[in-house]
Amino acid sequence: MYKKFNEIYHFIHQFKEPDLIKLDRKISLIYRDYDKKIDINLIKEIRDFCKITGRKFYLANNAQLGYNLNLDGIYIPAFNKCFKHNSFKKKKNFKILGSAHNIKEIRIKEKQKVDKIFISPIFKSEKKEKFLGIHRFLILRRITTKKVIALGGINKSTIKKLRLVKCNGFASISLIKTLYNENRR
Repeated sequence: MYKKFNEIYHFIHQFKEPDLIKLDRKISLIYRDYDKKIDINLIKEIRDFCKITGRKFYLANNAQLGYNLNLDGIYIPAFNKCFKHNSFKKKKNFKILGSAHNIKEIRIKEKQKVDKIFISPIFKSEKKEKFLGIHRFLILRRITTKKVIALGGINKSTIKKLRLVKCNGFASISLIKTLYNENRR
């Protein structure tokens, strides 16, 4: 089901190695926890785990730390409209991911020179009552030349619909958690 996608991202806010080790190696991790101060030792631990297991690792909303710790890149959320691409020297293969919910935010992410835009939320989820749906997602996808990643409300029943939007990949929390719970059995 999910293996047909080239790019898969999983948002985490803690490090549970026994769960993560069971995931397909092509699933990249994005650490984001906007409620707590970043624990540098935790980020290093996740980074080292990702290097050993051959997966990519991104840090949300802290470009300088992601750069300094030699991560694969950073994730700039939609609410961060101040990020300046030139505020640090970009390393080769260091990717900048960004999220957007509308045309204005897509244009901001393009000015921030992100490599990929996570457009969200595509489907209804427990956290978000408002969602784009397939038609509005397609409209937003067409206004940018950046690679587009679908985000929001992606689960076992909605993942089949992602083929309709021809996105480059998807990001999920709940679907990936379901996968590692299934792998426990």
